[in-house]
Amino acid sequence: MTCFGLCLGGKASPPHNRVVEIDEEISTIENARVYSYRELRAATEDFCPVNKIGKGGFGSVYKGRLRDGKMAAIKVLSVESKQGVKEFLTEIKVISNIEHENLVKLYGCCAEGDHRILVYNYLENNSLSQTLLGGAHSSLQFSWITRTKICIGVARGLAFLHEEAQPYIVHRDIKASNILLDKDLTPKISDFGLAKLIPADLTHVSTRVAGTLGYLAPEYAMRGQLTRKADVYSFGILLLEIVSGRCNTNKRLPIEEQYLLERVWSCF
Repeated sequence: MTCFGLCLGGKASPPHNRVVEIDEEISTIENARVYSYRELRAATEDFCPVNKIGKGGFGSVYKGRLRDGKMAAIKVLSVESKQGVKEFLTEIKVISNIEHENLVKLYGCCAEGDHRILVYNYLENNSLSQTLLGGAHSSLQFSWITRTKICIGVARGLAFLHEEAQPYIVHRDIKASNILLDKDLTPKISDFGLAKLIPADLTHVSTRVAGTLGYLAPEYAMRGQLTRKADVYSFGILLLEIVSGRCNTNKRLPIEEQYLLERVWSCF
């Protein structure tokens, strides 16, 4: 995987040079439109709190209407975001070149000054973590037919990343908050900031461990050797969550019930 020409180790590049590098990298990406900050500010009504539909360690997501009338999810990365310049560019590079029913659609981005913003298609029913696993926070009903549809949809998205994309893509952060749902509850895999591209002639790549605790495959967490199996393990944890309707970790429960995988294991 390319390092996108970034100076990520050793002495940091001056802010101006980093902006130039980001601009140069984005200019080489064919399938992502570059939006102005002014345009996205107008689309979200000056990033009005009423339009905020999500918040996390990366920053905030706003609902907005673009000039062409399309509704969009506008992901604004905060200055303190865990998703740095490298992850920002990785997400654009990876998702702009692929398209699948079960993957989010990237419209474009903004890297104007200190602003780093990603613009995606708007998905009406937010994420699995806020709906199925959010308890009373959602009025959606998840029948077994719907849950099966979601499981199959995520599996199809992963199969595309692992088998059809060239080079193949390991997502590295499959979890409930990264599975978004459209108006028909069709699942879309999102957030490709940690994704790795792996050439077909390699069995694995050695890399720093990244992802979310509770979803990390043990062999990857211990040895740092990344294969597609890391995503398969995370998907298995996600399946348990979808079937049980609870998060894989819940510290409010009695100690013997806090970890879903241990709870399931004890039943066998």
